Amino acid sequence: PSFGDRKSYQMDFHNVREAIIESGLDISEGADILMVKPGMAYLDVLTKIKEKFNKPVALYSVSGEYSMIKAGAKLGYIDEMSVVGESAVCMYRAGADILITYYAMEIAGLIDEGKIG
Repeated sequence: PSFGDRKSYQMDFHNVREAIIESGLDISEGADILMVKPGMAYLDVLTKIKEKFNKPVALYSVSGEYSMIKAGAKLGYIDEMSVVGESAVCMYRAGADILITYYAMEIAGLIDEGKIG
């Protein structure tokens, strides 16, 4: 939003226990899927939620993560598709059942090409 303060509904990033408690509350309110975002920095949270609850977990790789990879590739610091592929594998390995990402088409291509599985 162009106004307001998101802190009223975002969890304290210092406290993974709060994420576990909130996930349990979401399930008690009828959630079919749990979501963790941002993706890269919260793989530990994803793993703990996946271990604790028998629900699908979606990982949302936010625009800032996309921008970091794009910027690194543009400056020649990284190979974009290698980083995209390895990041996707790490996210699934950490427990993601669903990956929401701006790189969805590229990841599908990497899977089709057999570069990641």
